Amino acid sequence: MAIKDACKNMKSIDLAGCDIYSSGEPCPMCTEAIYWANLKNIYYCNTEKDAMQYGFVDKEILEELKKPADKRKIKSTRITNADALKVFDKALKTHL
Repeated sequence: MAIKDACKNMKSIDLAGCDIYSSGEPCPMCTEAIYWANLKNIYYCNTEKDAMQYGFVDKEILEELKKPADKRKIKSTRITNADALKVFDKALKTHL
């Protein structure tokens, strides 16, 4: 949400060259958003180990993502659709 808000405020599709500050080491989802936003640096306080003591399961998620899709706890199935790429086309046109 912070990245989306920052992009909106900067009237930009990404945050190239910017830094991000966080109370904790970013989880897998936040890390992905940081890479998509093209941020330059991440500064954080609490570590993944600290977070695990409070019940966060980021490390377990990372281990799941390393497995082949057919070996993960949650089943993932691709659904083919000839029009599926239109969503990406529309998103690209919206941001240009």
